Amino acid sequence: MTKSENQIKTTCPYCGVGCGVIATKKADGTVTIKGDRNHPANYGRLCSKGSALHETLSLDDRLLYPEIDGERAAWNEALDLVAETFSATIAEHGPDSVAFYVSGQILTEDYYVANKLMKGYIGSANIDTNSRLCMASSVAGHRRAFGSDTVPGTYEDLDQADLVVLVGSNLSWCHPVLFQRIEAAKARNPAMRIVAIDPRRTATCELADLHLALAPDTDVALFNGLLAFLRETNAIDSTYIERHTKGYQDALKSAGPCDISKIARITGLSRQDIATFFAMVARTEKTVTVYSQGVNQSVSGTDKVNAIINTHLVTGRIGRPGMGPFSVTGQPNAMGGREVGGLANMLACHMNIENPDHRNLVQRFWNSPAMAERAGLKAVDMFKAVRDGRIKAIWIMATNPVDSLPDADEVALALKSCPFVVVSDVTKETDTAAYADVLLPAAAWGEKDGTVTNSERRISRQTGFLPHPAAAKPDWWIIAEVARRMGFAEAFDYSGPHGIFSEYAALSAYENYGSRDFDIGAFAGIDAEAYDRLEPVQWPRPAGETARDKRFFAGGGFYTEDRKANFVAVEFTEPRKLARKFPFVLNTGRIRDQWHTMTRTGKTPRLFAHIAEPYAELHPEDAQAIGVRDAELVEVASPHGKIVVRALISEKANMGSVFVPMHWTDQFASNARVDAVVAPETDRFSGQPGSKFTPAAVSKVECAWYGFAIFKDKPGTIGTDYWALAQADGGWRLELAGLQRGDFEDLCRSLCPGARDNETDLLSYVDERGGSARYAIWQNDQLIAAFFFALSPVEVSRQWACNHLGSKPANAADRYRILAGRPSADRPDCGAIVCSCFQVGVNQIIEAAKNGATGVAAIGETLQAGTNCGSCRSEINSLLNDLAAKGAHDDDIAKAG
Repeated sequence: MTKSENQIKTTCPYCGVGCGVIATKKADGTVTIKGDRNHPANYGRLCSKGSALHETLSLDDRLLYPEIDGERAAWNEALDLVAETFSATIAEHGPDSVAFYVSGQILTEDYYVANKLMKGYIGSANIDTNSRLCMASSVAGHRRAFGSDTVPGTYEDLDQADLVVLVGSNLSWCHPVLFQRIEAAKARNPAMRIVAIDPRRTATCELADLHLALAPDTDVALFNGLLAFLRETNAIDSTYIERHTKGYQDALKSAGPCDISKIARITGLSRQDIATFFAMVARTEKTVTVYSQGVNQSVSGTDKVNAIINTHLVTGRIGRPGMGPFSVTGQPNAMGGREVGGLANMLACHMNIENPDHRNLVQRFWNSPAMAERAGLKAVDMFKAVRDGRIKAIWIMATNPVDSLPDADEVALALKSCPFVVVSDVTKETDTAAYADVLLPAAAWGEKDGTVTNSERRISRQTGFLPHPAAAKPDWWIIAEVARRMGFAEAFDYSGPHGIFSEYAALSAYENYGSRDFDIGAFAGIDAEAYDRLEPVQWPRPAGETARDKRFFAGGGFYTEDRKANFVAVEFTEPRKLARKFPFVLNTGRIRDQWHTMTRTGKTPRLFAHIAEPYAELHPEDAQAIGVRDAELVEVASPHGKIVVRALISEKANMGSVFVPMHWTDQFASNARVDAVVAPETDRFSGQPGSKFTPAAVSKVECAWYGFAIFKDKPGTIGTDYWALAQADGGWRLELAGLQRGDFEDLCRSLCPGARDNETDLLSYVDERGGSARYAIWQNDQLIAAFFFALSPVEVSRQWACNHLGSKPANAADRYRILAGRPSADRPDCGAIVCSCFQVGVNQIIEAAKNGATGVAAIGETLQAGTNCGSCRSEINSLLNDLAAKGAHDDDIAKAG
């Protein structure tokens, strides 16, 4: 590193793995990113999203100044208005008439201050977080079994296990660094076995020795059967059960006998596969069960969690190396939010709001004038209360509920009717910000300072290496300033995040004496200098103890009243019946290279190269039944709403199910907000929505034409019936379709205003009989736009076309080749991108395989694909397997890259 460079250690802002990042700020202001080899969460690995962080730091869409009713305002004016309106609303309607909706994207210090203000000073528990949408069932399951929201194990268990069971987790795409860790462990220990339990055949299944494609929401039947099997084969730890648990017999009674034929009928699995899975678990002591959103995002999510935990309690496989139930979190600070009481039914430091002693303890520590005495409204119920007028003022921080909550159109109507809406965010280009009365500019990743906690309870620093742009401020500062103006100045007199962390640590130790799991008392009184030097540390870390990694519950010591774990008697409940009108199960989730609603990942072309358009994944037989072909458009509808997306027909889909990614918003597509279709049904214990199971209908959209276009500059208003916009190298790419024929040339000129200039050259080809047309526009010999129209989905290679943006063809033949959409010999088509890091396409991988690179490692040596972040390795393996089985083919998503 030269003297003109400045290296800062920080933490990735994406999933809950909590990867260490080293950001290097250079003298010219540019930033480079690499993984921190010394961070125990990732040891230098980063996924495709983390590797591209430096490409997302632009200010072009940032909210840089406070706004009131869409007009720029001074901070004092905006803060005064927020404080006065909240105070007046509380005075007139009571503390439960206001609410905060926060996010796993904010830092622990931000969370702590927001929770303290709402629960201890306003006196309501109406603060909830978007973590309710991903982790609440795990929290409820942990508390029912352990008496506390405790993750027992560590990432090292994944290295040491002999059997890893992945339940409802596409780890390869959603937690790629952990997937690579398991992949490496399996390479070191070929005897390790992987079982993937998921209705879909995802990229994760490529590593699995056994894939159990069970019917949606039948997990409880499978794990109850496993519990009974373990008992009937005596694969249990009777000593552990007797000494450290209670409720065993009730759980067995609820599970019933191990009737494999019955389980097969319920789950749709073969008897042989069920028996194989049960036997693998019974004979393998070092078993880790990793579960995620497929378990949590269910109306029976809490019961699923406890059915899994029961199988670990009965075997005593918990808290020891290489074994235990392991919930992997979806957001970078979902764990930190749980720790500080960001959920409406929790208090700070894992204390329970229903416990009067805990309420008294927290109130005495804060010396607060009021304390919430009951749980507040959970996310879905909170926005119902906004809709019906019970909540009259709401503050939304770093999240986008108009796109991410179920029944999202109702959420939009709720905010539209709410008397006062405050939004703190880094951008105003979100579907939620449109409903704000007050917009407050928050500092973004790379600018703010604080801590986050990852899935293995490891606290890491997120450190700023860029200045706050314009008037942007940290979330904790904004909240504290409002608190001061509401009359609570003394309690919120923080000079920096270190003071908040110090107070939080002191509260965790206050009257604890080992009675609560969360204790970081060692950091009480930490000063700014020590805080800046804070290394990643796993809790608990009581005062006087040296840093060490720790597992929980190997020798009991649970946090129930009698210190024994609870077996929870869970009964399988049949999933919702599908009506004739809505015969499909709609499942939603993430894709590999995007995050949440794309306010960050949508800023870099690299992360759109893999998948640039929303889609509905359908089984071929389902597609045939509704008369839809690959790449045509389909409507996905429920009683709550409908969307239009591209059809992706795949054998990897489950018959009767349709998968649609969660990421697309009105900023990127005409009508693809899938949560507008998702039912607002929730788990009765956790309040978490069942986002993986909504009865839906899928039908073909009869389009008169389809189109694809590329632009040097972002197009303005797009008025076509269907569109999906994405960044591309050198500009933008746009998918189009219409229900009626129109004038294609007029459409081109409306989307590319520069086409009307005298300095532009327009080259066109129109086939009136065939219904196709193509246009290319050059300005000063530089390609600024190209359009391709047809009666069926356009088959031009998207990546090849995008590569020409800004190019200067040498002769007329090159111009006509672009118009024809045909690559030249010296610029071959790489095909749909598989490896985002090195922009390696499917055609290149096929060609390399034909030339002898028949393994993932060989592809890496030949093309570099899969050698950086590794997120694409399972996809490469799948492609190679398909090539070996069926011959070379280009499985291009929707022929659209």
